[in-house]
Amino acid sequence: MRKVFGLSLLIISLLLVLLLGFRDKAVHLDSSVAKTLPEAQLNYQSYQLDSSVVHTLVIPVASGLVVKTASSEQLMPLANFVQQHQALAVINGGFFDPNNQKTTSYIVQEGQLVADPRLNPGLMDNPNNRPYLDKILNRAEFRRYRCGSTFRYDIALHREVIPEGCILVDALGGGPGLLPALTLFQEGFLDFEEGKVIKDALGTKRPNARSAVGITREGNILLVMAAQKPELPQNSGVSLPELAELMNSFGVEEAMNLDGGSSSALYYQGETFYGRVTKDGDRVKRPIKSVLVVTF
Repeated sequence: MRKVFGLSLLIISLLLVLLLGFRDKAVHLDSSVAKTLPEAQLNYQSYQLDSSVVHTLVIPVASGLVVKTASSEQLMPLANFVQQHQALAVINGGFFDPNNQKTTSYIVQEGQLVADPRLNPGLMDNPNNRPYLDKILNRAEFRRYRCGSTFRYDIALHREVIPEGCILVDALGGGPGLLPALTLFQEGFLDFEEGKVIKDALGTKRPNARSAVGITREGNILLVMAAQKPELPQNSGVSLPELAELMNSFGVEEAMNLDGGSSSALYYQGETFYGRVTKDGDRVKRPIKSVLVVTF
């Protein structure tokens, strides 16, 4: 009975945080739906915003669950990752080139570099990318370290030094960083010339389906997928600044954007939520290159 009461307080508290956080913002919270996996202590909730349905999943640091990377040589549906890894939850991962199916993000899996953007000719040989390659190859990544007998998570730029006494076990490149600051320019997603935008790879201020991963002060992991609304196919979702605001409202201190748009998808308890919709309002189920999986 105490567990049920405690869980109710947790849900109510989270709702209050969201309501207060969005009181003065353009995005307004209308309602939420919650379901929990008691044995794993996962907490899923969905929130109805004016222009998006936001799906969230909290993985408490005390749960003993693992959030790790997984990738595939060939693009494949999110459901395949779920089956292969017997995952409790899965969210889409890093960027890739849909034409040659090669990664544009670094991926480390069980201590091994399994996907290297430097081996992608579509990225490296594109003349439009040359001014930005140094930034592109040093984007934010979600990391899992083994530090002695314990594991810890971090979000850092690719070239950032691994903490002393730790070993890098998993890393998934994405970007830009959302919190503590939105680092679009530093990571080569956004550029200006004479005060005008000359590059905006992610449509920074345009509403779209988005996905992200964050770490709270307590060390909990938060997976977020903001979906478009079928009834508003041309003008729904969230912008990147709005995504950062969302993560902040959930108590996240470090956050990173994942490959959103048509790749946006989140699986939990037998159900997959897709983010992007077609002009006719149908959900887009795009094969992807990599994911973050939640397992025992």
